[in-house]
Amino acid sequence: MFLVLVGGGNVGIQLAKKLMAREHEVLLVEKSAETSRYLAAHLGSANVLNGDACDLRVQKEAGFPRADVVVAVTGEDEDNLIVCQLAKEVWKVKRVLARVNDPEHEQIFRDLGIDDTVSATSLIFNLLEQQISSDELVPVGALHRGHVEVVESVLSNRSTLVGRKVKDLQLPQGTFLVYIVRNGEGTPVDGETVMLENDMIVALVPISRAEELRQCLGCH
Repeated sequence: MFLVLVGGGNVGIQLAKKLMAREHEVLLVEKSAETSRYLAAHLGSANVLNGDACDLRVQKEAGFPRADVVVAVTGEDEDNLIVCQLAKEVWKVKRVLARVNDPEHEQIFRDLGIDDTVSATSLIFNLLEQQISSDELVPVGALHRGHVEVVESVLSNRSTLVGRKVKDLQLPQGTFLVYIVRNGEGTPVDGETVMLENDMIVALVPISRAEELRQCLGCH
């Protein structure tokens, strides 16, 4: 697949590295010339473009017309929204994904047709809401320091998790299943939830154990 990533911060560079490791074609667009030079040194000059991705000319140069996926992960919600809107409406990109930094902006993105958004704040809050009781508070230091990543995976018929309850799963230490999308509808996860083939799960997992989780899920 050919993926265009917009935003050369920590999220963008880590995404680029992981996607390139899976042998996808990746181009990372960053408007800061200094940051672009740093990225080129680490990712290769062919995988980095210096320019403002809100500009149609830059989008054309970046290859938006042939992109399979456009992902906007800058620290500015306004920029992410503009990039995704233009990708959908001008270049007809089939899949766009936007990082939402302020959870209050999520509805704005949806109202403007950007349905695929990721808000780490909202996902972590939903997790805590499930875990907090009147006499217990889950420590969030590791989450706050950025040692956890949000992942989504689809369970294949090869997964040993299919047909089992969440409470019976042996997942990597520190991993939490937050949400399941099944037949187009989302539902929170509890211990009695039974995993089914083609379930798309959303999980929080320590970065050091992400590959372990992927193998455990048998995802595709």
